[in-house]
Amino acid sequence: MSVLDDPDRVEVLPVLPSLDIQETKAFYTKQLGFEEVVYEASNYLIVRRVAGMELHFALVDDRSLCENTTVYLRGGGIEDLHREFSARGVPSLTPMAVRPWNMEEFYIHDPHGNLLRFGRIPKN
Repeated sequence: MSVLDDPDRVEVLPVLPSLDIQETKAFYTKQLGFEEVVYEASNYLIVRRVAGMELHFALVDDRSLCENTTVYLRGGGIEDLHREFSARGVPSLTPMAVRPWNMEEFYIHDPHGNLLRFGRIPKN
């Protein structure tokens, strides 16, 4: 049984702020490949990628909440994600770089200002 199939697993799923649920849905599904819309309402959205990444969004009216929110997505497959996002022409995609804290990372800001940080332990 894989970790994803374990009914006793505990997951951490961030709830990010969104200024516009439809704009958020369009960005995450079309630009970032979160193909599955698990739940959608006028004030809440859940999207998922096949690799098990799931993000939740709640509607807010304060831009500063978005501009001060970060989520860190860590795993060995981020190089493939970076390649995919590059091919999709994702705006605000940064190059992959090894940071001073010895993590290889790249960043994306979504349309409302949320910062997505993708990282992995550098391959030697």
